[in-house]
Amino acid sequence: MSAYQDMIAVDSFPMYVLFIDLDPTQIDVNVHPTKQEIKFEDEKIVYAFVQAAVKHALAQFSITPTLDFDLDSSIQQLESIQKPFTEDKKIETASSSIFKTFTEANQAHKIEPGGFRHWSDLGQKPEDGSQRPEAGGPDSEFQSLGRFLLKHEEEKVEQLITHESPFTTEARGLTQLFNTYILLPAAESFLLVHQQLAHERIIYERLVNALQGKPVATQRSLFPSTIELAPADAVLLNELLPDLHQMGYTIEPFGKAAFVIQGTPADIQAGNEKNILEKVLEQYKHFSNELKLSKREMLLRTVAWQQAIKAGISLTEKEMQNLISDLFQCRQPNSSPTGKPVYLEFKKDQLEKMFGR
Repeated sequence: MSAYQDMIAVDSFPMYVLFIDLDPTQIDVNVHPTKQEIKFEDEKIVYAFVQAAVKHALAQFSITPTLDFDLDSSIQQLESIQKPFTEDKKIETASSSIFKTFTEANQAHKIEPGGFRHWSDLGQKPEDGSQRPEAGGPDSEFQSLGRFLLKHEEEKVEQLITHESPFTTEARGLTQLFNTYILLPAAESFLLVHQQLAHERIIYERLVNALQGKPVATQRSLFPSTIELAPADAVLLNELLPDLHQMGYTIEPFGKAAFVIQGTPADIQAGNEKNILEKVLEQYKHFSNELKLSKREMLLRTVAWQQAIKAGISLTEKEMQNLISDLFQCRQPNSSPTGKPVYLEFKKDQLEKMFGR
């Protein structure tokens, strides 16, 4: 569930089959009277490997659909394409570790026998300053590699699933349906993108970056608004002020339950600051009732929802192009912050089967 986090809705559960090949001396089968449970010698390391395998599988086997666009003819003229792929080059490529990793059949995360190495071989030191484990000691190479994996697998897999924009040229042929969906044609398929969920994903990732040290630009109000809140809402807003400030909101306390809104994020239309803040608080309380999330995560989802283009809003061609381009620059473009699908893909062969062709 940790590996699938935010890829599926909170009330959904993935189907899975795990096959773990482990030294039988590292498990205890006598911890349950009816053998319904076993105990691992080091469950944290097993957890690290299982989580890494799931993340690797999600990336390697493309849980996020890829887009197939017509090939740009200029690519054919590149030197790397024009060079002949000689037999020597084929042998050199096939013998590389990268090629073998990506062609290993049906393996989500394979460790070659004898492939465990010490921290010194991996070029890393334990962050806690402890000494590297001695060979054959109680803190074995398996544990060392497990800790290394736990620290670095997230970064490595994120590189695999990071989506560069698939558009080599400006997206064309976009059509808006029901003022809610954007029809995006590709070479052998088309996508149906939900504009609000797509915009929520874009804003959410921008806000995450803001909380990590890249504050959102703020536009100062010519005429600051004052808002009076109920005592409970005033306490809540005071707690959220530091994070809201990094998200582009400039709000200052003005008495016991009053606040002055000095500025809002630069891409929000001015003149409706009080209503915006009230909706943020209302949606935040909704999330807190429905979901067991951290306060910061609830605020991220709340602000993304509040700022997103809603269903039913007509978009220009340029607005649709910008939305699609920004979406596919996101780290996780296929799902909204709440785990809903941002788009559905319809392949040409699927459509032909539907029409009996």
